[in-house]
Amino acid sequence: MQRFTGKTALVTGAASGIGAASALRLAAEGATVILADIADSAGEAVAKNILADGGRAAYVHCDVSAEASWQYLHERTRDFAGPVDIVHNNAFTHVDAAAHELTGDGWDKEIAVNLKALYLGVRTFVDDLRTTRGCFVATSSVHANFGLPGRPAYAAAKGGICALIRQLAVEYGPHVRFNSVLPGPILTDVWDQVSEADQQLSARATALGRLGAADEVASAVAFLASADASYITGADLTVDGGWSVKKESK
Repeated sequence: MQRFTGKTALVTGAASGIGAASALRLAAEGATVILADIADSAGEAVAKNILADGGRAAYVHCDVSAEASWQYLHERTRDFAGPVDIVHNNAFTHVDAAAHELTGDGWDKEIAVNLKALYLGVRTFVDDLRTTRGCFVATSSVHANFGLPGRPAYAAAKGGICALIRQLAVEYGPHVRFNSVLPGPILTDVWDQVSEADQQLSARATALGRLGAADEVASAVAFLASADASYITGADLTVDGGWSVKKESK
């Protein structure tokens, strides 16, 4: 499929995991892709992979929690490819700590990277999206709807993403569509810190009996970004292998 030929897509947190998979998928379907991250070497490597496959891509260093970085990203994007048609807001951070153990600085950082960045991304690129009648896809999480130990700021930010996406869909419709994906246990680099036993425990907690792949979330992002989802806005698409519906109680 070439659903994005002639379109420009911006992906934040594009150096690895879901962001990298999304950038590769959008490029494979014809989009010119701007990759934004703070992991420069990894981000540049993903861009080079797209170029090697015959696609068009550029990497830009961007701290998504800082408004000045967004303005720089917008300038670089305009210079390279003109106005964007698709924004995938995906960068994230998290700290494992209960609320009484999480520092104020830790809380602020998580909210800034995970939630404030969505607001900054809209402020920066909504005029582009209005012009192109484009779409905005945010990566939330099943944590938006379910409590797990040690993730207070992360859960608050991810829940905030879903609420804000619904508001933005109303605010900027009918010209711009806003949706979110809610990944569950997806096997990315962050799972390198998780033991094999705990990975298997998480896999068994899903209805499909396995961890997901970043490519599977990228497929959902590509769907929401495409004309195939032209009548979908303000929606939360769960991509968790049935993790959120499976219960073991009797």
